[in-house]
Amino acid sequence: MAGKVLVVEDEAEIAELVRTYLEREKYEVRVTARGAEAMSLLDSFGPEVIVLDLMLPDTDGLKLCQEIRKQHTNPILMVSARSDDVDKIIGLEVGADDYLAKPFNPKELVARVRALFRRAQMAPAAGDTVTHGSLQLNQGSRRVTVGGAEVHLTPIEFNLLRHFLAQPGTVFTRQDLLDRVWGADFFGDERTVDVHIRNLRSKLRKADARFDAIQAVWGVGYRFD
Repeated sequence: MAGKVLVVEDEAEIAELVRTYLEREKYEVRVTARGAEAMSLLDSFGPEVIVLDLMLPDTDGLKLCQEIRKQHTNPILMVSARSDDVDKIIGLEVGADDYLAKPFNPKELVARVRALFRRAQMAPAAGDTVTHGSLQLNQGSRRVTVGGAEVHLTPIEFNLLRHFLAQPGTVFTRQDLLDRVWGADFFGDERTVDVHIRNLRSKLRKADARFDAIQAVWGVGYRFD
């Protein structure tokens, strides 16, 4: 099997279409229409990627995404009939790694799932532990601590931080970061970078309020001081 995917979708026809296309690519798929069962399957099935509909009969997809993020860092592809930029940004801010508006081409969904697997499994760079002040990043275990307390990062957040730490002081444009962290197969736009960096900075500051190393460079991008 290529990997495990959990599909949380209440429209039966869409759920089965997604299952069919993913299984053709040798993914092992479980489908549920309810948030409570999805939380249970996270432990019993152990998916590596989650495809999450925003509108569910028993819960709001945004709330479910937040609940998942309290315990798991699995990449999440959020799908929704709501295609406004505001909805996309909110979805990313609560923890989704990517956002796909309905109606969608199932081949595009498969491509996005494949990209999430690739980014989550990116091989660590040479070396083991990188230290910056109170921050330590272990590339082999993909663990980050600040002041000794573990900071739970999604795969994208981890790869962003690792990229910054590899070249401190270097200013990266949003397009630089998309190319080097997300990769050429990413379908989104540059605002995705801003949302993920906000989430990353928030998590680091929550661990240590004095930690403010990721700086915005007005009109250009970001750097790690």
